Amino acid sequence: MIRKCEESDYEEICAIVNDAAQAYKGNIPSDRWHEPYMPLKELMQEIGAGVVFWGYAEDGLLLGVMGLQDVKDVTLIRHAYVRTEYRSKGIGGQLLKQLLTLTDRPTLVGTWAGAWWAVKFYEKHGFKQVTPKEKDFLLKRYWDIPERQIDTSVVLADAKWRKENENTKMC
Repeated sequence: MIRKCEESDYEEICAIVNDAAQAYKGNIPSDRWHEPYMPLKELMQEIGAGVVFWGYAEDGLLLGVMGLQDVKDVTLIRHAYVRTEYRSKGIGGQLLKQLLTLTDRPTLVGTWAGAWWAVKFYEKHGFKQVTPKEKDFLLKRYWDIPERQIDTSVVLADAKWRKENENTKMC
């Protein structure tokens, strides 16, 4: 079952993020890795900034989470994580499919360049990487992240964004 997360889910969301983010260790720059990967205080800041989390639950247990955040004229997919033991069972794909029905806006997702599995996941679901110049522009326009993270990330765009921007030069 996919449902909108509530305040009572916040600690469980944090646990899922921190469990799943262990995959980053050794794959993202070591200066960007820390434990916990996302402290509860940071999760609360993300929610305060407009990230709305949705969760995939079975028997009352959240197995995966994914957030949506409307920023300016796009929707961002944020903080998509599935518990380690439940990966590769279609949970992330179901969450993404459901969340994409909740917006008619162009949709972007940013992830670590070293998280090849995440890039592959989004590409499998129709997203395509933008050019490096577009990536830098988009990360500065729609995300609030440090320059080092911009340098070590990629942005993938859905077909709506690509269609709207195919004839414009943003950089």
